[in-house]
Amino acid sequence: MTISVFLLDDHELVRQGLRTVLENAGDLEVVGEAGSAAEALVRIPAAKPQVAILDVRLPDGDGVTVCREIRSLLDPPPACLMLTSYSDDEALFGAIMAGAAGYLLKQISGMDLVAAVRTVSDGGSLLDAKVTATVMSRLRGETGATDPRYASLSPQEQRVLALIADGLTNREIARRLYLAEKTVKNYVSAVLHKLGLTRRTEAAVYAERNRLKGSSTSE
Repeated sequence: MTISVFLLDDHELVRQGLRTVLENAGDLEVVGEAGSAAEALVRIPAAKPQVAILDVRLPDGDGVTVCREIRSLLDPPPACLMLTSYSDDEALFGAIMAGAAGYLLKQISGMDLVAAVRTVSDGGSLLDAKVTATVMSRLRGETGATDPRYASLSPQEQRVLALIADGLTNREIARRLYLAEKTVKNYVSAVLHKLGLTRRTEAAVYAERNRLKGSSTSE
């Protein structure tokens, strides 16, 4: 069975190299390419790939945002592999929150890249649990103190916030809570407004802090 793959990288030579490696594997097919975030947001929904390999740093944005957007737009969403030239805790955290299935350095061998695509296409994850825990711990800070604004959230808004922290898209949250996707969007907007935040990633960090507080008090 052939696995369809989409490539997003602002360097044409990199895309050509990735295409050659993937298509030489025999069971992988590159169904589309883009050199910018804007192109990717148009071409990925049209191509409907099973796996999207996304460069983290782009001239007009970042692959993490593209990951979050396409996972919200497509059903089923593609498994996203983030590709970057260097390790970056902030970008890794963003990838986790956006629902990415893996985070790879461009130094990866062709054989390992092919294996990674096969793994995530089958529903697997390449996000190392220890690395993920380290990033989350660093971003939580030392205190994990509860902000009084958290108490202003309704129980349903708190549930939505917790699911944002799990990296779920609005569509996935809607399914989990048996709500309309439009209703979830309204809840997300309300949560961000009440907490004085502007980005889902900020809300996710905030949620993790309050989860720690909640688990320690319940025990």
